Amino acid sequence: MKFATFSETGQLTGRYDSALHSVIPEQAIELSDEVFFATRSDQTGEWRLVDGQVVKVPFAIAEPNYPELFAATRFLHEIRGIAVKGVRVETTRDSQALISSTGLAAVLDPEYRCNFKTLDGFIQIDATQILVIAKAVRAHVQACFDRELELLNAFEAGIYVDEMLKDGWPDSSAGTSVTALQ
Repeated sequence: MKFATFSETGQLTGRYDSALHSVIPEQAIELSDEVFFATRSDQTGEWRLVDGQVVKVPFAIAEPNYPELFAATRFLHEIRGIAVKGVRVETTRDSQALISSTGLAAVLDPEYRCNFKTLDGFIQIDATQILVIAKAVRAHVQACFDRELELLNAFEAGIYVDEMLKDGWPDSSAGTSVTALQ
């Protein structure tokens, strides 16, 4: 004979087979062989005692926190870098700040030049080229935020589907339609 014990809240706490166990707890409930074996390894639910009956209660499916998912996905696209006319530029938050400050220097001094570190190494660029990069990085970052907003709006309108998360992000390898940097 097969038995099971349950907590006060109905959760399965023990399984017993009289052929294997010499002592069966008094509060144990007898189970059919089918239910006893089903309680062993069920990945789709939890066996519980509900109103005196042993039943399988499906596991709750946790709904993702879509706003957090959208923001995390946007961030990954935002920081993956871009190509500006063949020059691969980092777009991490630190790089964005450095590019912004370099852009400010270029606005204040049109003769400004600097050694600029790309993902492929250093290049020397002038104020015009710095501003091209700064604008391209800003456009990329803004496009990522715009896509996040589109996803939030679709979610709030009830038309979001998971496939939308993969598509619509800016292409980091496409570059921009600005003049060549070198």
